[in-house]
Amino acid sequence: MSEERRIWGVTTPQLPAAMIAAMAAQYEEAGVTGVFAPQVLGPPFAPLAAAATSTNQLQLASGIALAFARSPFETAMAAIDMDRMSSGRFTLGLGPSVKAWSEKLFGQPYGKPLAHLKEVMDVVRLLVAKGHTGELTTYEGEYVNVDFSFFPPHSPPVRTEIPIWVAALRGALVRFGAQHADGVIGHPMWSRRWIYEEVPLRLNEGLERGGRERTDIEVNIWPFVAIDDDVAAAIDAARNTVAFYASAEQYESYFEWHGWGDVVRSLHERVEQGDMRTGSFAAAGELVPDEMVRDFFIVGSRDDCLAQLEPIWEVADSITPVPPTWGIEMGDTLTYTMRIAEALYPT
Repeated sequence: MSEERRIWGVTTPQLPAAMIAAMAAQYEEAGVTGVFAPQVLGPPFAPLAAAATSTNQLQLASGIALAFARSPFETAMAAIDMDRMSSGRFTLGLGPSVKAWSEKLFGQPYGKPLAHLKEVMDVVRLLVAKGHTGELTTYEGEYVNVDFSFFPPHSPPVRTEIPIWVAALRGALVRFGAQHADGVIGHPMWSRRWIYEEVPLRLNEGLERGGRERTDIEVNIWPFVAIDDDVAAAIDAARNTVAFYASAEQYESYFEWHGWGDVVRSLHERVEQGDMRTGSFAAAGELVPDEMVRDFFIVGSRDDCLAQLEPIWEVADSITPVPPTWGIEMGDTLTYTMRIAEALYPT
């Protein structure tokens, strides 16, 4: 864990470019270390390009780019372009997401996600390091098979090593990230219990397997935070976000570990009925009890939220506090974002 407390922010591809650029400039002025752009549906690189135009020191990261939604070649070229546009400030955040999104939305194979992700990372690193040299030939894996023998060398990248951070929910990906990546991005649904009890164990396992030290990786944890003196209002604002993530069948074992298996299975039934598909989160959110929200969200007054965040620094090198995002109005999300800024940003 770093002694310096680094705070990151989040932008969104759902805003106009000028607004993203202005937001990024405000982040930099406020002393925020960096800004992530998520892949909501489309790629996360366009909003980061907008952020690069208005900043000079702010770190820029995909948070995350879905690893299987595009070819590793395209991902590598996007990373090289982003690093060039930002003068070496880009970090590639990657994650497998869930099987249904890869196979049903993007029409791409999912397979064994850890093996698949490792091959994607291998090819991205090869292209970043040697794509400009003319030395590349072929890469043959279980999921990725590419021939670069005819690939014309491109102009040299700003850096021949671009950091790759891996997003993780459960222990296997935490372990994988600690072993193979330059950093681990903690899923917003990480509970404080999970952070304290499981994450350090899995980090240490991965570091040991990779023959690495704790200082070799960055651990960036994304806690969901809803700051409101009206605690009931904060819980209500957060409820549908919990419902969204808990509705993913692939995450059932994670929620079962927390004792919420019955609620999750009820949410799966709602998904089958179409409630989540149509964007009507209210019917699903009403299945999520207050205590479940409290397990996965930090809620309460400014001082209460700061007190709940404090122990996370024992595990995290940096923190990216995230407001409620699903099933509420954009204006409400921005209000919670401003409260996070007022409470946590350095200046």
